Amino acid sequence: MKNIIYVTLFLLGINLQAQKDKEVAYFASGCFWCVEAIFESVEGVDEAVSGYAGGHTKNPTYKSIGTGRTGHAETVAVYYDPKKVDFKTLVVVFFGSHDPTTVNGQHPDYGTQYRSIAFYNNDAEKQIIEKYIKSLNYKVYKGKVATEVLPIKKFHEAEAYHQNYERLNPNNPYVQNVSIPRLNRFKKKFPSLLKKDSH
Repeated sequence: MKNIIYVTLFLLGINLQAQKDKEVAYFASGCFWCVEAIFESVEGVDEAVSGYAGGHTKNPTYKSIGTGRTGHAETVAVYYDPKKVDFKTLVVVFFGSHDPTTVNGQHPDYGTQYRSIAFYNNDAEKQIIEKYIKSLNYKVYKGKVATEVLPIKKFHEAEAYHQNYERLNPNNPYVQNVSIPRLNRFKKKFPSLLKKDSH
C-alpha cells in the first residue's frame, strides 16, 4: 500500500524524500467535504484527500456510490507526520468529530455511503481503534457505537472537484450550513490539536 502511495506521489510531482517519513490513515464519517476540512485543521496532518473505500465495486465514482449499492463510503486519506501527531490522536479526532452511534449517516446525509468506518493498516492500528471504541461504549455511548472497523484494502481518490471543497467553495450553501458549523464545533472541542494557521 505504501509503495503505491509513494509512486503516486512521485508521478504527481510531490517530493518523495519529503514524504518518506509520513503515514496515511483512513476514516469515513459522513460527507468527505466536512471530514477533509476537520483533519486538515489538525497539527501534524499534511493533507487530507477525499475518496471512496470499504466497498466491493471497482472504480467507484461520486454518482455510483450515491446509489448506496457499491458498498463504498465517502472516505478521507489522512497524510500525517507521526513525529507530530500519532495514530491514536487521529482516532480521537475521528470519534470526536461525528456521532459514531448513527447508523448509515451523519445529519443531514444518510445512506451506506455516509456510514462511520475506522480503517486500519495493521493489527496495531486495529487494536488502538477497538480499545478506544470499548472505552467510548463504556464511558460515553453505553454500547451504542455503530462504527465499523475494517482493513483498508483500496482507496479510490475522488474526482478533482471534491478535493479541498470546503476551503474552495465557502459560499456553497451546504458548506455554510453543514461543513463550516461541523468544523467549528470540532475546533471548539479540541483547540489544543489545531494548527496555528487553521482557517
